[in-house]
Amino acid sequence: MSEIIKSSQKGSLIVLSGPSGCGKDSVCERLKEYNDNFWVSISCTTRKPREGEEDGINYFFITKDEFKEKVKHQDFLEYAVYNGNYYGTPKDKINEYLNKGVDVILVIEVQGALKIKHKVPEAVFIFLMPPTMKDLVYRLKMRGTETNEKIIKRFKEAYKEINEVTKYNYVVVNDDLDEATRKVNAIIESQKCMVERIEEVYLNNPEEEIHELLMDEKYFKNNDINY
Repeated sequence: MSEIIKSSQKGSLIVLSGPSGCGKDSVCERLKEYNDNFWVSISCTTRKPREGEEDGINYFFITKDEFKEKVKHQDFLEYAVYNGNYYGTPKDKINEYLNKGVDVILVIEVQGALKIKHKVPEAVFIFLMPPTMKDLVYRLKMRGTETNEKIIKRFKEAYKEINEVTKYNYVVVNDDLDEATRKVNAIIESQKCMVERIEEVYLNNPEEEIHELLMDEKYFKNNDINY
């Protein structure tokens, strides 16, 4: 097991990705209404901010030189080039939150998600799918931030990305934001019931610890245990 996740007491590393325009950010934002025990990792990017985006909230917007410097110092869990822009996942805060028992969500492109799968195969990978490819074109067009040429480029890239769906653990079709969010939240919650996450707590308890507990009269006096 990798160094990122190796304890049942840790949070889960959740990777949410899919084609551009499938609603990753919208689902993640709505998720706050269902679950407050998670932290969304903020990626670094060299692309220009879209209208309404804020530095340090949506992304860390940095220059290519700054990005390359971070790569040099191995500051990223993964990084990739998408549509001519650099994207990277800073790793400094991820372990900090996981160690606190907080789930960490990475909202990243498919290329980056597959790199993380190679490094951290035990993470949970969720692919967010548009209802149809026509819906995807409509969403990209309605953003109002892309030229037709860029939309066509993203559309072609989306077809390639969808072919990678079999490398994910789950697929959620985002045809209704609330329903898609509920499904993503259910997947996250289900990870807490995985055998691997409770194995070391219940199956690997040493006999010495059990013996010490049985000899501790204060424990039984202070704990009213009902079965």
